[in-house]
Amino acid sequence: MTRADLPAAMAIQRAAYPAHLQEGEAAFASKLEAGGALCSVAERGGAGREGAGREGEIFAYCLAHGWRAGSPPALGAVLQQGDAAQVLFIHDLCIAASARGSGAGRRMAEHCCEAGRAAGLTRAELVAVSGAAPFWRSMGFTEGVPDAALRAKLAGYGADARWMWRELGAKI
Repeated sequence: MTRADLPAAMAIQRAAYPAHLQEGEAAFASKLEAGGALCSVAERGGAGREGAGREGEIFAYCLAHGWRAGSPPALGAVLQQGDAAQVLFIHDLCIAASARGSGAGRRMAEHCCEAGRAAGLTRAELVAVSGAAPFWRSMGFTEGVPDAALRAKLAGYGADARWMWRELGAKI
């Protein structure tokens, strides 16, 4: 994922999430900058990124970055650089409505976890929103029991937010 992909990714975000879960461009860009190779997009059509000609249509994205264990950033926060990465934090995996049910979410989650392993991280954490906890459970994530400080952060993600984690040792 590159900065050039932000408009398409943000359009997918706007179509998929209610207003209280949408992040502004500065927050979105800071997560891309922090995550680098841990962030990705999926596209269809076109010649692709390596070939000549026009790129395809982006239909999914994954924003992930290294972060402190057990302490997700507040929703909408602009990340500051410099913190040591303790875990892979999967901030957002979003699939356009036209591609849901295609297996793209599973493939992107697997790719993200593999990238985290390659970066030397041994654990992944996330906040599941909008009823996504069953999907993440199918990917090997377990719902954690948040302490009071974490519950306060989760409240900003919505009433159905679930704190989840998994070890990255084995493939999904």
